[in-house]
Amino acid sequence: MDKLSRRTALKAGGVLGALGSVAMVAPGRAEPWSWSPGGSVAGTGSGVDPMGVWDAEADPLVAGLIERGEVPRVNELLRTWTRNGQPLPAGLPTELRDFMEYARQLPQWADPGKLGTSVEFTKKRGLYLGVLYGLASGMMSTVIPKEARAVYYSKGGHDLKDRISKTAKLGYDIGTANAYAPDGEMVVTCVKTRLVHAAVRHLLPQSPHWVYAADEDIPISQNDMMVTWHSLPTTVMKHLTAWRVPIPAHESDAFLHSWQVCAHLLGIRDEYIPNSWGAADSQAAQVLDPILAPTPEGAALADRLLRLGVNIDLTVLSKPVLGAFTRFLLGDPIADGLAIPREPVWDPLLRASWGPFIAVREGLLPLVPLAPDAYWLFDEFLRQAALLYLAELRMPISIELPRHNRDMSQPPR
Repeated sequence: MDKLSRRTALKAGGVLGALGSVAMVAPGRAEPWSWSPGGSVAGTGSGVDPMGVWDAEADPLVAGLIERGEVPRVNELLRTWTRNGQPLPAGLPTELRDFMEYARQLPQWADPGKLGTSVEFTKKRGLYLGVLYGLASGMMSTVIPKEARAVYYSKGGHDLKDRISKTAKLGYDIGTANAYAPDGEMVVTCVKTRLVHAAVRHLLPQSPHWVYAADEDIPISQNDMMVTWHSLPTTVMKHLTAWRVPIPAHESDAFLHSWQVCAHLLGIRDEYIPNSWGAADSQAAQVLDPILAPTPEGAALADRLLRLGVNIDLTVLSKPVLGAFTRFLLGDPIADGLAIPREPVWDPLLRASWGPFIAVREGLLPLVPLAPDAYWLFDEFLRQAALLYLAELRMPISIELPRHNRDMSQPPR
């Protein structure tokens, strides 16, 4: 069936019949899928292209909730479910309860010792993680074309600040001391996010705006989820390594492990979850690096992200400074594609002084004469950027199932 007739059928009849099964490979990757499941946490697998796989367990379930009008009641009940070990609220539809009881279980390969070590890593590197989650990963999401379009045209595109807060919650929860413990929140955050993804898969194909802009029939495939996953831990570790931040091997492995568990809880098949940083880098080189590109939707989202610092600090986190750091992290082609202006002071300052600043901060170099002012400015930038990232978490955040797409007649908030 050709692209146009497939979309017409999807808009007319929903996506239930196509979800959860292998379908035609959509455009979006230059080369055929070749990453071996031997490099995954499962160690084996079918090797099927994840671009044609979604979530066979959650998708039909959530589509049914939406079609039967049960989402408002489900959201009301799930607002009270906030801790990993907390019983699910009474009154949930039986099939949803059964799924969530299954989905909340940690994988058998989860290692409590590594998860504990990951917390220690986060304590030591929290400032770096804050700025990298917020600017490297956050801004990278705007040049992941499928993700940018999915965000822009879904309900989250109307209130981007609210959407950012929910994304920030994932990065915050995974770094808490009790992230996966019964009194933590990471499992809850992942399971709710998995349900939201299923809702978006059902709703977006009903949006004529998304259908016109997108180059796939169903959003958020397993491939798309892995692309987003790589924009977080893989990208963070790439920058920490480039900055020569000294990280013991056991801490690096533990940080990866915490994100491997996260991927599993988000519904990513174990055969697609890399089992090492080397495997992660090889997969990212195929699924993430080649697809980064600006889109009109991504540029609009990036502009909104760069304006967030105004609410905290008008100088250290001004739009020009955040733009310069984005250019420094993601490179000129991406920054130019997002129409981020070049900054005559900050651009060369970051290129020349960020590496020595990190070395001084890590105790690898003595403070260079004539540099204290620049290093103080960088240190303040790290603190303020981490504060910006955490500012979205000041109020209770409830991750809820959407019932509709973005109303494109209304301006975004």
